[in-house]
Amino acid sequence: MGAALCGLGVRLGTVGAHGLWGWVTPDLLAVFEADVRYHLIHGLAVVASRWSNGLISLAGWLFVAGILIFCGSLYVLSITGVWWLGAITPIGDLCLTVG
Repeated sequence: MGAALCGLGVRLGTVGAHGLWGWVTPDLLAVFEADVRYHLIHGLAVVASRWSNGLISLAGWLFVAGILIFCGSLYVLSITGVWWLGAITPIGDLCLTVG
């Protein structure tokens, strides 16, 4: 799962670098690029957490939830400009922080 998340992060980084240039505002592109960094870092943490059990495994699942909620909401926000999606972002941030 962690490797798949990292692969998805790489693909989304490519979309941001090549597909969104000139299509979204520079501010939203910066949000997207920062989001890709969080996605990749926590995807690697998921890979590392799968080697253990107990609380470290729980941390991995929290990272997965955080990537889906935090990164997912910011990806959609940065592509569409729909700012109300930022309301669910703190839930994902909490998952990443607790993880």
